[in-house]
Amino acid sequence: MPAKQRADARRNHARILAVAEAEVAEHGADASLEQIARTAGVGSATVRRHFPTRRALLEAVAHTRIETLCARAHALKDAEDARAALLEWLGEVVAYCASVRGFAAAIAHDGAAPGSVYENSCTTAIETAGTPLLRRAARDGAVAPGVTITDLITLIVGIALATEHHPDPATEADRLFHLAVAGLSPGSPA
Repeated sequence: MPAKQRADARRNHARILAVAEAEVAEHGADASLEQIARTAGVGSATVRRHFPTRRALLEAVAHTRIETLCARAHALKDAEDARAALLEWLGEVVAYCASVRGFAAAIAHDGAAPGSVYENSCTTAIETAGTPLLRRAARDGAVAPGVTITDLITLIVGIALATEHHPDPATEADRLFHLAVAGLSPGSPA
């Protein structure tokens, strides 16, 4: 929220965002915008003025977590074992997605062209952060040729969405992630 905004607009923005975080955590990406407005004590138009699309609201809710994951990828980029670093970071993305409803939807690729006004900034940030880890692992021969960061994030989003309603989504998402990494063949390294 720009500092030059009126004080009441800044307060509304902060209140809407706090309520949205709670609602998305409880109800996922489909949290009711009308309920968010009611709970925040503002009108639906005020919510839409601050967050013109559901995607904009999800991106704002996910912003801090995205920054944390990006910083973690940066910290791992010079790790000795490129494959382990990539898998550790991807595992952390899986854990975030599984522990916070709505986060997977926030990083899901939505088909918008790079640089488009409709581009998902969360997806862009995550993919930009993870690309050096993937490139290094590929250069070391630890990842199959042709695998892209978009492929990996799509896999994670799919796992997170598939396990969202599981009694223990974090454990199930982690299990499926390791299954995907190991492959279906016995003896494949995880």
